[in-house]
Amino acid sequence: MDWIQLWQIASAPDNVPILIMLALVGFYTCYAFKQAFANDRLAAELEADPVMQKTHHRKRFPFQKGWAERVHVWPYLLKIEFLAAIIVTAILIVWSITLDAPLEEPANPSLTMNPSKAPWYFLGLQEMLVYFDPWIAGVVAPGIIVVGLMVIPYVDVNPLGNGYYTYKQRKFAIWTFLFGFLILWVLLVFIGTFIRGPGWQWFWPGTFWDHHRVVHETNRNLHEIFGISGQPAEGIFGAAVVGGYFALGMAAFHVLFKKFANNAYRAMNIVQLLIVNSLFVMMMGMPVKIIARLAFRIKYVWVTPWFNI
Repeated sequence: MDWIQLWQIASAPDNVPILIMLALVGFYTCYAFKQAFANDRLAAELEADPVMQKTHHRKRFPFQKGWAERVHVWPYLLKIEFLAAIIVTAILIVWSITLDAPLEEPANPSLTMNPSKAPWYFLGLQEMLVYFDPWIAGVVAPGIIVVGLMVIPYVDVNPLGNGYYTYKQRKFAIWTFLFGFLILWVLLVFIGTFIRGPGWQWFWPGTFWDHHRVVHETNRNLHEIFGISGQPAEGIFGAAVVGGYFALGMAAFHVLFKKFANNAYRAMNIVQLLIVNSLFVMMMGMPVKIIARLAFRIKYVWVTPWFNI
């Protein structure tokens, strides 16, 4: 195990922000759950005590006994913001003195880096190129993400949880967001940074990045496993598999969503339900394709003369 090289990768100036990001994401995720559980316990106490309902705030924090109904911006908010600005400024000063800027030699088209990696905020997209066609990984998938974020206000019919942390009242929204953000974005950034080495090959943390390593992997399209060859048979088979996935996935989502989020299910109209169902099934299609590629060496599921999925 080459832990020295792992430390060199982790301590590189352009990778330090990624480590800080991972730590902050973990911290604030735990902190948010802590606040949510505290507010849920408070909500249960308020439901059981009618007298407390008239005098207590709906949030556990920042309400304190003796406070009026309104809290002034000064000094309660501004002093916290001012202190946070001072701390961040001090951190940036120490950071800029301690770590050099990750500048490299002028670009040379005859001598490229190996591995050649995008900035950290594009590493997730670069990792997706392993599993999808470039136009899907670079255009379609980000477009679907942007559209999905845009339609949230129009399909989220749950009025609870606005302005305060809660887990009990927004379980489906919380777990959907955590899966999409932590698994389908942060994890891909981590893989692209610490696991993908020379030739964009898979190196487990602590293993030596051998630039001369040769991996004998045979990737096959799904139709080849079933002995199907030639168009249009390949396209029809792939369309049937993808269509079957959407049919089974949307049916399963409908049953589970109705069972575990019945209140939100009853409040949605058919258009909202179809949009949420479609976006969720497409989101789950990404880890399905990743697992198919890594575990079963399946390159494409649907192959046509115009596009591959």
